[in-house]
Amino acid sequence: MGNLRAELRQSRPFRNLREEAILNVWRTGDFVAGKLQRLLKTQGGISQTQYNVLRILRGSGEGGLPCGEIAGRMLTRDPDVTRLMDRLVRLGLARRARERQDRRVIRVRITPAGMKLVAGLEAPVNKLIDETLGHMKRAELRTLIALLSDVRRG
Repeated sequence: MGNLRAELRQSRPFRNLREEAILNVWRTGDFVAGKLQRLLKTQGGISQTQYNVLRILRGSGEGGLPCGEIAGRMLTRDPDVTRLMDRLVRLGLARRARERQDRRVIRVRITPAGMKLVAGLEAPVNKLIDETLGHMKRAELRTLIALLSDVRRG
């Protein structure tokens, strides 16, 4: 019995290797996301999606980004980016302003409080990443990255 079958306490074999592989991807993604979510909630009081947006905004510099651009850069899809931005603004971690040239465009920028929060989370997040993947060799990590990229290219 494979590792995943044992974890799931499943006696029947998987339909095929593709099913076993995709279920492993889902299970592993959930495992890593759960660890990150717990860390972010306890040490930053924010969600994984909010953290992702704050990192995107930090990387965009003082100019910020339009909401649509942020949505396109997110690691996970969020159907309600507007509500996500509302929460970040309410928490004082981001601010929004309409563009003068095109009033339809709303530009979002990270605040100093948002920068401070992301900076404070950097070391614990890096530690979590190192603990999660530290047992793997560089060649294995490169292979994993290539395989996961292949899946997304489909």
